[in-house]
Amino acid sequence: MKYLFFSFFLMSSLLINSQEFPDINLNDIEGKSISVKELADSDDIKIFSFWATWCVPCINELDAIADVYEDWQDETNVELIAISTDDARTKKRVIPLVNGKGWEYQILLDENQDLKRALNINVLPYVVVVKNGEIIHTRTGYTPGSEEELYEVVKEHSK
Repeated sequence: MKYLFFSFFLMSSLLINSQEFPDINLNDIEGKSISVKELADSDDIKIFSFWATWCVPCINELDAIADVYEDWQDETNVELIAISTDDARTKKRVIPLVNGKGWEYQILLDENQDLKRALNINVLPYVVVVKNGEIIHTRTGYTPGSEEELYEVVKEHSK
């Protein structure tokens, strides 16, 4: 029974991690439409970080990564795309927050939560690591130090 459970868990995690990234367009903060599928279809690793202005752990994670992001890019050429899931009521807070934090990430707005729904994301923060259009890692939640574990995943797959 234990082996059956382990096999099921292993197979389901492989299925989740080998999922193809959805073909959805989102707007950036200037209003330009961007295909997330085109962003994901790259030899370089992309980190899609789903967040919201009201989500304190999300902001803490993006702040922690901002401190080391330049080093990550120099070493692995990784790109982080921060996808705001703020809706019509709270999206007006996105640009002032991003500007105040000085984040150097590409910011996309998923205000209808189409991408969030397509990836079956229920809890924020949520991180999806993609290479060549395939999801290679996902993580829900944030605790201090999680960014180092994320970077280990990036380094492992950037070889």
